[in-house]
Amino acid sequence: MSDRAVLHVKGRVLVGPEDVRDELWAVDGRITYERPPGEAVTVSGWVLPGLVDAHCHVGLDQHGPVPDEVSERQALTDRDAGTLLVRDAGSPSDTRWIDDREDLPKIIRAGRHIARTRRYIRNYAHEIEPGDLVAYVAREARRGDGWVKLVGDWIDRDAGDLAPCWPRGEVEAAIAEAHRLGARVTAHCFAEDSLRDLVEAGIDCVEHATGLTDETIPLFAERGVAIVPTLVNIATFPHMADGGEAKFPDWAAHMRRLHERRYDTVRSAYDAGVPVFVGTDAGGSLAHGLVAAEVAELVTAGIPALEALSATAWGARAWLGRPALEEGAPADLVVYDEDPRADVRVLAAPRRIVLNGRIVG
Repeated sequence: MSDRAVLHVKGRVLVGPEDVRDELWAVDGRITYERPPGEAVTVSGWVLPGLVDAHCHVGLDQHGPVPDEVSERQALTDRDAGTLLVRDAGSPSDTRWIDDREDLPKIIRAGRHIARTRRYIRNYAHEIEPGDLVAYVAREARRGDGWVKLVGDWIDRDAGDLAPCWPRGEVEAAIAEAHRLGARVTAHCFAEDSLRDLVEAGIDCVEHATGLTDETIPLFAERGVAIVPTLVNIATFPHMADGGEAKFPDWAAHMRRLHERRYDTVRSAYDAGVPVFVGTDAGGSLAHGLVAAEVAELVTAGIPALEALSATAWGARAWLGRPALEEGAPADLVVYDEDPRADVRVLAAPRRIVLNGRIVG
């Protein structure tokens, strides 16, 4: 046994939405439900698996890649909010050094964004033309942790509005190549027009998905394509529209419409059986540490509180192929004073944060 202290966690351990146990232990950084010999450090309260932010950007700010010390602050901010597992949905920075830090969240990387030339935020993405899409998807599939991130739509300055970035044939070939290499594919999509092609091409997830309609929601549900709505980011659409209205009035009006119907869009998708997961879009221009706010936004949209909680806890971890509070899993957990199932606002005030069996906050 290592010199790591044995941790005894007692109270109400939410192994699953309805699977509640009285206690667990962390031994050598792993969860066990069998009492070990000897003394232990004890913490108590309502216990959840470490929260998931399924759309986050560590190593990125509004200008592009950031130094390691900034990436560290971003990761610490997420950790202190209870986010202990991040799906990094695109970053130009090399953050592999974080994997060697037991005090920082675990990261599942989607590599670097892949965007159409001059059709995304400067310094963020590989900016390429359709003929290179398959090659770049293969490259990022090999560099990432089982995910690839496309920019599915963005403003077309000639059209003055959001428009799809990729022809259907190239998308089909690129997604097939990612799947051949064992990676799933997700795409940034604000508008309506790219969604059918992406889903029918075999995409696994869509970020934001504000352009979902009564015509495309059933397609998402039938194919099991997940969405990560990032509602805390969609809240910025009116401000974005104000800033671009003079030059692109059609785009500005479109962004306002997408914002106005955002809650109805998410609730309709959920009601149809589309998998919905929590993501904040932290990084870029949005602050880190907003996971509790995003869960609350899903509840405001009409998703039942327990389902919104699962979207950042048990369900999100299962979707990403990572354990929760099972026997032998890494001891990554968050302790609260009250039952978060009764009121998701509890998530904003963790009492203790445990990562790899150590109390880190």
